[in-house]
Amino acid sequence: EFIAGLSTPTFGINSSYLGPVIKVRNGENLNFNVRNNLNETATLHWHGMHLPGNMDGGPHQEILSGDLWQPSFTVNQHACTNWFHAHTHNKTGEQVYRGLAGMIIVEDTDSDRLDLPKTWAEDDFPLIIQDRKFNSNGSFSYLPSRRDEMHGMMGDTFMINGTVNPYLDLPNKEVRFRILNGSNARVYQLHLSNGATFKQIATDNAFRETPLNLTSITLSPAERAEIVVDLSTLQGQTLTLQDANNGNTPLLTLNINKAASSVTRVPAQLINLTPLDPTAAVRTRPFVLGRIGGMNGSFAINGVSMNMNRIDHDMTLNEVEIWEISNTMGMTHNFHSHATHFQIIERNGSANNVADYEKGYKDTVILPPNERVKVVVKMTDYSTDATAPYMFHCHILEHEDRGMMGQFTVSQPPA
Repeated sequence: EFIAGLSTPTFGINSSYLGPVIKVRNGENLNFNVRNNLNETATLHWHGMHLPGNMDGGPHQEILSGDLWQPSFTVNQHACTNWFHAHTHNKTGEQVYRGLAGMIIVEDTDSDRLDLPKTWAEDDFPLIIQDRKFNSNGSFSYLPSRRDEMHGMMGDTFMINGTVNPYLDLPNKEVRFRILNGSNARVYQLHLSNGATFKQIATDNAFRETPLNLTSITLSPAERAEIVVDLSTLQGQTLTLQDANNGNTPLLTLNINKAASSVTRVPAQLINLTPLDPTAAVRTRPFVLGRIGGMNGSFAINGVSMNMNRIDHDMTLNEVEIWEISNTMGMTHNFHSHATHFQIIERNGSANNVADYEKGYKDTVILPPNERVKVVVKMTDYSTDATAPYMFHCHILEHEDRGMMGQFTVSQPPA
């Protein structure tokens, strides 16, 4: 029951809606049993994880109704907040909307040593932000109009971790929020109701090198950020986390009404990242986000819509590349690549236009209308062939489902 007295049919993973938070460590060997008890085909994609193509959980790793998929891989990346979600061909938006998503957190020796809030459910919280629209009988309303298909499905009811009108009772100390924009299409500009500064400590795929002081942060679908809010002087007060893109709608109430049992201080230096060198790039690949077939046509990248039988690009293991991603449309898109991270080096032709909060290791980048970005990327560790390619796509899920997605393989370098 999201709405009192009304029952909503949902999908879930080990629960009625959404899935568990899975916490793993760098170097750990993981073995999953993913059984599909739905009456339809599904997949489970490990978004943000660096792993072999046949374990990625994309549209080629279908799990038929009643079947069991048993992916296994070794965690091979920095500490970060990632997630898992359905990635079924042409059905991703609907299945995620109904509840097939959850969070996977990677820890490592850096996260162990840093003096950060890390006591789960006391000063360290996951925040999966979603918006939904409901029918009068309590069921989800998915794609009730053509506009929802074109612009992406946006709802008028907001929830965090599957809860409408959520609140947290918090101690008067630093508190860490691992934020995931788990919505299908909505872009959030998050801020605190008192205008307070908070510290961003992580992007999609790793800690930042140093904390960044912010009063707001913008997250498009699938982007993550870890922030630390200092509540030490606010005992007895109540704040809200709000969305400035939607009239300062309150998303989460923060009641500072508990005594702190410990004290943390975010350090001035977090980790050292190894950036890729753009001058080492062996090629530049264009990715043009647009549409084919007129106003009512399919979404496309580089003039073609997704085809499961076509490989769009082949990368070579350990080669540095620049990807130039352009949005040619009058609506917002974003761009996500599987199995790796990238660094944003230019926005609209200048490094100065790259926002501070999006500097670091990323796997998803926002592209407002008619904007372009350049990112530097290198595929490492895993080669893959056409039987298990990786995806690149807009993570507005209705755009992905309607063609704005492609596939790439990774080849071993020539002998």
